[in-house]
Amino acid sequence: MSEMILPELVDLDLSAESKEGAARALAERMVELGRVTDLDGFLADVAAREAQMPTGLEGGIGIPHCRSTHVTTPTLAFGRSPSGIDFGAPDGPADLIFLIAAPAGADDAHLSILSTLARRLMRPDFVATLRAAATPEEAAALVAGEPESPAPPAPTPAPPAFEERGSGGGAPEGAGRSPVSGRGGVGESLAGQPFRVVAVTSCPTGIAHTYMAAESLQQAAAEAGIDLQVETQGSAGFTKLTPETIAAADAAVFAHDVPVRDRARFAGKPTVDVGVKAGINRPAELLQEARDKAARGETTTAPTPVEEAGEEQDGYGAKLRTWLMSGVSYMVPFVAAGGLLIALAFAIGGYEINNAPSVAEHFVWTEAASWAALLFQTGGLAFGFLVPVLAGYIAYGMADRPGLVPGFVGGAVALTIDAGFLGGLIAGLIAGGTVLAVQKLKIPTALRGIMPVVVLPLIGSAVTAFLMFLVVGKPVASLQRALTDWLAGLSGANAIILGVILGLMMCFDLGGPLNKVAYAFAIGGLATPNEGSLKVMAAVMAAGMVPPLAMALATTVRGRLFSKTERENGKAAWFLGASFISEGAIPFAAADPLRVIPASMVGGAVTGALSMAFECTLRAPHGGIFVIPLIGNPLLYLIAIAAGTATSAGLVILLKGMRKQAAPAEATPPPEPAKVTVAA
Repeated sequence: MSEMILPELVDLDLSAESKEGAARALAERMVELGRVTDLDGFLADVAAREAQMPTGLEGGIGIPHCRSTHVTTPTLAFGRSPSGIDFGAPDGPADLIFLIAAPAGADDAHLSILSTLARRLMRPDFVATLRAAATPEEAAALVAGEPESPAPPAPTPAPPAFEERGSGGGAPEGAGRSPVSGRGGVGESLAGQPFRVVAVTSCPTGIAHTYMAAESLQQAAAEAGIDLQVETQGSAGFTKLTPETIAAADAAVFAHDVPVRDRARFAGKPTVDVGVKAGINRPAELLQEARDKAARGETTTAPTPVEEAGEEQDGYGAKLRTWLMSGVSYMVPFVAAGGLLIALAFAIGGYEINNAPSVAEHFVWTEAASWAALLFQTGGLAFGFLVPVLAGYIAYGMADRPGLVPGFVGGAVALTIDAGFLGGLIAGLIAGGTVLAVQKLKIPTALRGIMPVVVLPLIGSAVTAFLMFLVVGKPVASLQRALTDWLAGLSGANAIILGVILGLMMCFDLGGPLNKVAYAFAIGGLATPNEGSLKVMAAVMAAGMVPPLAMALATTVRGRLFSKTERENGKAAWFLGASFISEGAIPFAAADPLRVIPASMVGGAVTGALSMAFECTLRAPHGGIFVIPLIGNPLLYLIAIAAGTATSAGLVILLKGMRKQAAPAEATPPPEPAKVTVAA
């Protein structure tokens, strides 16, 4: 640790007034020592981490941190603010600020040392001593662990005793045990044994909050007499809790902001599921909640992949978006495979290939038309799965594997009654909701073993099919037909307005939920193609190509406005943009979102509008410039992409140039505020 923090990296009178200013002031010290190579690039990485979750902690601590390619050596800078700086903590500003910089490839040893500091910050005596430090040398020595602060109370003894007890302890099989934990009364361990909890802590970076939450939970458990074992899933690697330890636990606590790895290990345990900061700020409350859930006999089923990334406190809107995106993400490979096969079939055999006989009955090895028919019919089969897969995996995201069968059945019904893409969305939600509702019912013990395999799929499929065939299916089918007819009839100003809207959506979050909604809207139309839906697909792909192409052009034309790393990313962005991978612009947006995102949206809107105005069409759902031969009016299509790219590049150059001109003035504060500060 002494190599990570030096007196030169300590500022005991940090004058910054914002978290951005504090990070910059401390990062400048790292740059002076050669530990950070690109100040702006590093600060962009810090800001991106801060955007994921505020790094302020209760007790006046701010701990901004990130892993960055601009860091050469694991480094820790410390600042003490007389007035306090808002880092998003619920109890107010932070006066102790730690900026942790880890290289992108930092080794486990360095990250383990940083995790030690994170744990020490949970000790009031260490924090008080640090606030009283008189010199940078003294503060650096304290942070480095020289001299050592008094050790915290030792946590409850480690795993051996925990594991050796097993799930049955020494009691006879089945004697006086609760159905929840398999031990002595409900919510209690065997006589004379403490309540046993397993916990998992994790945060997006895995450097600080992961270990702070673990330390906080361990201290609270020691005070409450609870036997706690923690698995810290941080960047420094982690050792899994053993199956015996998990089996012997009465409850589980998850304090995490990234998915818990192998969460299915904890199925059947009463579980408290919260964000990592809750583990830091209210550990005693979480442990008590775990005890209460065990006493009530609550258990959990194995989580779905989508649920693993969510939090209990997520609102319904956030959960709904996650469920829908689950269905779309599983559907996209079918779209890509089926759509490209169909597009290639048209390229080889022309549009009349649609009327070719089945290749199972007629196939001539030497005829191009037969091969085109094979591609077309194979792609059509893949496309036939779009709506059932969409519905099935929406239900899967909601209710795990028991939701798959009802979801697929509901999607198939949607196809049968011509409810299309919208019908698939609704069928998936109905199927998942039905299975979740049945799971909440109290089921006799004798039936629990067949619930996931027989009962849930049976009831879920019957209810979903009934509702889709007889209640909601027909109105949705009518709406789908109306939407299809509307798209087919779009022309003139209406088509251009739709192109603008789709272009804005594609470029707003660069592969995020809004981008996916626009893309899903376009590929949904490919399931029942007509002139209007093919125009929509063309506009969406063209707009999605603009952001990375624009950033590549901007870094080529005015490279001095960008960091060295951004210029390197710009070279790759040419290919990513040409391949219709909007995410190629994310590094630029993360570094400067207020300039890059608006500029990208304007260019995307221009391209979407022009594509619609030029009446370009596209049958392939992906491929970028590599499917140009499959595009209607290809020359005008390229002109639309070029116009949007030039617009976005010009705007981002203009906005970044204005920032550079304003930078010198911002660097020198006006004299009047300086006098007021001194007087204060």
